[in-house]
Formats: sequence, C-alpha cells, structure tokens
Amino acid sequence: MLRRQLLHFGAFTLGGLPVSLVHAQGGTQKKLVVVMLRGAVDGLSVVAPYGEREYATSRPQIALAAPGAEDGLIKLDSLFGLHPSLSPLKRHWDGGQLAFVHASGSPDPTRSHFDAQDYLESGTPGRKSTPDGWMNRLLTALPGEPAPTRAISQGSTPPRIFAGTASVASLGLGPNAMQRRAIDDPQMQSGLAKLYANDAQLSGTLRDTTQGRGEMSRSMAGGEAKSMDPSADAGAPSARSFAADARRLGTLIRKDAHTQLAFTAVGGWDTHVNQGAARGQLANRLASLGEGLDALSVGLGDTYRDTVIVVVSEFGRTLRQNGNGGTDHGRGNVIWLLGGPVAGGQMLGEWPGLDASALADGRDLAVRTDFRQVLTPLLQRHLGLSETALATVFPQAPQTWRYADKLLRA
Repeated sequence: MLRRQLLHFGAFTLGGLPVSLVHAQGGTQKKLVVVMLRGAVDGLSVVAPYGEREYATSRPQIALAAPGAEDGLIKLDSLFGLHPSLSPLKRHWDGGQLAFVHASGSPDPTRSHFDAQDYLESGTPGRKSTPDGWMNRLLTALPGEPAPTRAISQGSTPPRIFAGTASVASLGLGPNAMQRRAIDDPQMQSGLAKLYANDAQLSGTLRDTTQGRGEMSRSMAGGEAKSMDPSADAGAPSARSFAADARRLGTLIRKDAHTQLAFTAVGGWDTHVNQGAARGQLANRLASLGEGLDALSVGLGDTYRDTVIVVVSEFGRTLRQNGNGGTDHGRGNVIWLLGGPVAGGQMLGEWPGLDASALADGRDLAVRTDFRQVLTPLLQRHLGLSETALATVFPQAPQTWRYADKLLRA
C-alpha cells in the first residue's frame, strides 16, 4: 500500500509529515499559488451585488448593508461591494492587484462537496475517471530546468489537485512545520536508500525528498519557520490559523527561488446554519481569511510582483437564505485573483443578474464563466505554457474566455 500511495501521489509520510519532492523542470520567477476554500464559501457575501434589488429581498437577515451604511460593504463599484471583514484586502484592490470573476465555477451541476471538489482539482468536470490533478499535470508541462522544490503543497494530507506521477514537496501546518523528522536522520536516510536501491523510482523520490527538505530548511533558517504562530472541509484547517501558515508559505516561496507552484486549502465554509451578515460565523472566518491572504502577500515580499494568487471554492450557495439563517449548496461563485501581475481593481466576467429568469434551477446564481477559462490565460501568459502543453493540463478546456486579455497587466 505504501508503494502504491507513493507512486500515485508522489508522496509518503514519515514522522507525521508528508515529505515527497518535485521531479520537475526548474524554477522561474513567475509563480502561481492556489488557495482552495473547501466547503463552498458564499460568494454572494464575499462580493455582494448590493445594486441588485433581489439580493436584499432574498436575504432578509443575512444581506449586507450597502456601502456607507453601518457595517456596510466596502464599495468596489456601483453594483458590487466587498464584505467588510475583508478590509485588509482593500489596499490590494486600490493598488490594482486584486480582481474578482463573479458568476464563475464548474459547468457540472453537482451539489456534492466531494464530487465538486474532485472536478475542480482534477480539472475535468463531470469525468470521475481522471487519475491525476491539474496542478500535477501543470508541473510536468512547465518549461524550465529541474529543481527539488518547484511545487509545494501546504497541509497534512496530499491534495487531489497534486495527485499524479510528479512528486510534490509538502510543507506541514503550524509553527513546527519544518522541525526535524525521522526522514532528516542520516541513519534513516541511509537505511531507506538501501531498502529502495533496486527501485529507480522510489530511490529517486527518496533522493528528492531528502534534498528538498534540506533546501526548505535552509530557506526557512533564521527563526522565521517558528515565529508565527471525508467532510466538506476534506481535512483542510480552519481559517483561524490561516494567517500564520500563509505568511510561512509566502516566506518559503520568497526565500526559495526554485518554488513556482503552491497549493493550500482552508475549510469551514459550509454555512447552512447561522451564517450571519457583517458579524457572526461567516464574518469571523472571512476576517481570518482576509488577514491570511494579506499575510501571504507580506511573506512573499518582492516576489509578490511576480506571483498570481487564485482563490477558488467548489460551488456557491443559494441566493435565498434558508430557515436556519444560512444558505444551502448552490452553483455560481466568485474567483479571487490577487498579485502583482493581476490587472486588478476591476470586476471581470459576465454577470447574469439575480432576476428569477436568470437563476440556475430557479434558485442559484448561474455559472457564466468556467473556472478553466480563468486559469487558462494564467497558465499561458503568466507561466508560459504552449498550446500543446495547455491541452495536457486541461484536456477538455472550454472556448477562449472573452475577458482573457483583461486578466493580467500588459
């Protein structure tokens, strides 16, 4: 079983920490970080369409007040406002480094967390037989030279998005994420080398593991590694601890020039009960998330100008609040784009409206932009993928997005 897991995920665990590393093709200065909000965050609260009459009437207890009112939204334009708990991100919007794509998501209509997350991570909506994740395929398709820490997954378990033949470096959670483990013991390394001596693939993974952990430890030297403190969440940590982990991840990316891809996940967004408005359950989690994304940018330092951060969730939530003061599983959501290369300060995509005739299944914000239409121009224009390579990452890619040229700075 250990062998099968290693070959499938390119990872194995010793001392409680997944420690596999990249067999890839080198680093460049262009970087992509994907943050997944497991549990289906309410995009209609993250970026609320306060300019639509149906928004407030459909949510008598949980609609956010218009900009300028007490506890009101942060105005983005005449239609949309940002949740007030996300105020740390306003400076990124004002600085032209934050944009949103509303009414976006997967074309598959499933309302199952498990299936929707699987489709989002495999990059093949509606097809369950895909064996690997799109970020693993991206890793093998990137141009450049090999490096042991080219891709990093932050978390306690290997995510579906990085499943595949290419190995991925794994960074744990919490202030002890880089403390010494059994794999760092020279005697353990020697013993494992002998055990796998006759298996080229396993011995190669072990070699990359030990080299990569050493590289990550050196990158985090100087005390920064310790200076910061099957459900809808799929094992993802809550937003409460995200800020410290996000800053740690950003610091590692900044200090290791080889790192080009990174993934992390945050859980706790399945707000069926007592969701709240400007205050309450969702507001508290968004406050921690906003603080964490800002901390990630701070950790990235100068590399923020070459980094695109994409925040996604498996689907949105219903327009109308339910009888428990919450929202149920819906369809369209909002994709967040953050970073120096982003042509920010704007809302992108096609907004279908909230009129009853425009709702999906008569209840949900419709999906007008396939999530792959947003990712595709990032992979091509930001990371330099060719058309041929792109076809391997998203083999069922939809037609070109009409807003693709507006996504990144010229």
